[in-house]
Amino acid sequence: MEFLQEWGYLGLFLGSFMAATVVPFSSDFLIIGLLLAGGKPWLCFICATTGNWLGGLTSFGLGWLGKWEWIEKIFKVTPERIAAQKAKIDKYGALLAFMSWLPFVGDLFAIGLGFYKLPPVKCAIYMLIGKGTRFLIWIALFLIFGENLPWL
Repeated sequence: MEFLQEWGYLGLFLGSFMAATVVPFSSDFLIIGLLLAGGKPWLCFICATTGNWLGGLTSFGLGWLGKWEWIEKIFKVTPERIAAQKAKIDKYGALLAFMSWLPFVGDLFAIGLGFYKLPPVKCAIYMLIGKGTRFLIWIALFLIFGENLPWL
């Protein structure tokens, strides 16, 4: 919470970016934390969505480059794990980018979509819609329940 109070919207942006790339945590906690700290919902939405989307595009871009050394080092993903995602990528194509917000597998989807060279613009749009929807839901829940969210 101190991080959010000190860094505010920039902290939310950076944390959301990192959560979509190399740091193993969820940006959901960051957006709720900043809302609890008094953040404006629409600014929280813009910062979290933009940061998380750009982080996802970074993962996509590294997959596109296809340098296994980078993918293994940065994301700790083996060629076998990406190959295991191939069936899903073949089945759903760029629509799979909509699910890149999911914990654990979302980063694999983004990397795999890039690695298998799916259309970047389509993937970027679907990724933005998926990540934006996620944060809209969190903000709506916060606005409905406030500090009385059942799981806080």
